[in-house]
Amino acid sequence: MKPQMNEDKHGLKSDFMERLLDGVAVEWKPLGEVAELKRGKTITAKTKTAGDIPVISGGQSPAYYNAEFNRDGETITVAGSGAYAGFVMYWNEPIFVSDAFSVKPDLAVLSTRYVFHSLLNNQAWIHNLQKGSGVPHVYPKDLAQLQIPIPCPDNPEKSLKIQTEIVRILDTFTELTAELTAELTAELTARKKQYTYYRDQLLTFKERQAVWKSLGDVGEVRMCKRILKEQTSDIGDIPFYKIGTFGKKPDAYISKELFNEYKSKYNYPKIGEVLISASGTIGRAVIFDGRDAYFQDSNIVWIENAESEVLNKYLFYFYKIAKWDIAEGGTIQRLYNDNLKKTKIPIPPLEEQARIVSILDKFDALTTSITEGLPREIKLRQKQYEYYRNMLLTFPVAEACQ
Repeated sequence: MKPQMNEDKHGLKSDFMERLLDGVAVEWKPLGEVAELKRGKTITAKTKTAGDIPVISGGQSPAYYNAEFNRDGETITVAGSGAYAGFVMYWNEPIFVSDAFSVKPDLAVLSTRYVFHSLLNNQAWIHNLQKGSGVPHVYPKDLAQLQIPIPCPDNPEKSLKIQTEIVRILDTFTELTAELTAELTAELTARKKQYTYYRDQLLTFKERQAVWKSLGDVGEVRMCKRILKEQTSDIGDIPFYKIGTFGKKPDAYISKELFNEYKSKYNYPKIGEVLISASGTIGRAVIFDGRDAYFQDSNIVWIENAESEVLNKYLFYFYKIAKWDIAEGGTIQRLYNDNLKKTKIPIPPLEEQARIVSILDKFDALTTSITEGLPREIKLRQKQYEYYRNMLLTFPVAEACQ
């Protein structure tokens, strides 16, 4: 028997479950006793035939499409191998189960959607079934041991009615999450288009509105002192950003002593100056916030700028639309210092720069808040769904079935 779940602080959990169950008993049975777990038939991109039937393999989405199907109607699939081995999906259309297996419950006892939500409630447990020293696998015989709660097992009609109500509630949360995701994604797309439009308009100048100069006239190109690989470690005091981690999470560090020495002896950015990626993704810009950090020489550079003629924040927005003269031919694209210095920039009066920056800051804040808010809101809804799923699928011990 599964352990009971404690009441929440409002006492709503037990009240709701009591009304839903109406005093019925709950029996836990191994999945293998109440459902058929059936392996798929392996096909590959070479052996498939052209068609629109989803082929379910080891991933979170169809591997490809086929002309034939081997499962129809409501079907639960579990990825059999690979990084997502154990990942549970629900289908209500013809599919071809390949490197996966299907779960078909006994419909006289269990609702397919009810079993699907039950498996999702145990997704972490299913992932832990993975075996194999190389490619991980999840096997039907192991999943068959999972205990599935069956309310009122002696009265199938009433049992299915209770299951249907649980499914209705959980499906509602799933639909609300999908709707919210679609709305926020559409809002974000619209705001990004609006931001791009106004940015391009604000940074496009007619004659006599701005003076065109090269970045080399604004200031010198600077970079940090070279850091050798043996001077870095996986843990440490000061983050060391390489081109692969620039603007992201660092994976290398240098000592505080080395940082203090190099910072005092060699070039180091001032707060507000704009760091630029000069290889890989050319022109990615990050405003230096002053926190202790060190940056890979030649790959991450900046224009030393006293802001007497150009605001650093104006440079930051200009870099987003700049047409860089990138050196071709090597394995990695590169923006050399001479090419960076030759890049032309329109320079309006400082007052106009400040106005442009103020407008773009507002758009940037809006798109950032939506960008950050999108996963936060989705996560919040997902947690809400998981909370109710856990509540609705964790049954109290009751007396006999009515």
